Amino acid sequence: MTLRPADSGAVPLLDYRPLVAWTSILRRGEGHVAYDCVRVMVIREGSAILSGEFGQRPVSVGDVILLAPNVPCGGEPEGRVLLTTVCLDTNYALEQVFWQHSALLSDRLAASSFAAARYTEPFQIIRLGENAVDALAHSLDEIESLSRGPLLEHFHRMQELWSGITHKLDPLISVSPVPMATARGQRAHIRPTLPRWRRFAPVRDEVRTVEALMRNAIAEPWPLSRLADHAHLSTAQLSHLFVRSYGKTPWAYLTMLRVEELARLMRETNLTTEAAARQVGWADRDHASQLFRRYVGVTPSRYRRNGPPLGSTNVNRRWPAA
Repeated sequence: MTLRPADSGAVPLLDYRPLVAWTSILRRGEGHVAYDCVRVMVIREGSAILSGEFGQRPVSVGDVILLAPNVPCGGEPEGRVLLTTVCLDTNYALEQVFWQHSALLSDRLAASSFAAARYTEPFQIIRLGENAVDALAHSLDEIESLSRGPLLEHFHRMQELWSGITHKLDPLISVSPVPMATARGQRAHIRPTLPRWRRFAPVRDEVRTVEALMRNAIAEPWPLSRLADHAHLSTAQLSHLFVRSYGKTPWAYLTMLRVEELARLMRETNLTTEAAARQVGWADRDHASQLFRRYVGVTPSRYRRNGPPLGSTNVNRRWPAA
């Protein structure tokens, strides 16, 4: 089963989006194809024999196929098959895993390893049933329709529809138990990732002052002793209160701010990585690249190459073809 829409791939992708859907009519066999996204395929009419690394598996109306990223899958329809395919960007899917299991996960970096340990089956068939799939038909059709419109206007409605669908599927997905140590991961407050353990409680003025100092002058070295002097606190008190308020030590928080600003400079300016790193406070280009990769997942130069220019629209991109 490929990601080809019903009109054989003539739909332009005007802007990148984390969630897309289309309905296809298949009358002939499709070769094995894998994509770097999560695929959910709903069989709405007909039956087929799927094939791939998992062997051969029959599916029919009422079945939902779940495919992890980079899992090849092909199929041979038994007559005519009507199916709706929903594709989710991997990072978008991990973001949902992170918040669904936020009581267990220390930060977003932990979500990837947690998902790998929890969802160990890269291919699953959920026998949802014909009546249940019929009940989802309106949501599937609306997501498909909104996929072809402006994302900015329809994003929240698409999320709402998708949440309703996953609410039905989630209890039926096969999962593996994840040890608490794996879920918790390392001490998140010392890592330069987005804060996880925020508390919905007032932040002390001294701590807000320190956060503002770093945010407004991220290129400054800001040793803890200097920050503590500004806050009129001991270094131990400041570290404790800062972690309690922002989920990170001052050092990790400053690193996070620098990485975010470096990412902006990579997107919006022509500065070299070395010059941009110096502008945010890092004299060592290799050190900056290492921290950036830990936070973003790629080096600054790769980040710049992968991302389109700010505000650009590539009207020549198309749905993946067979």
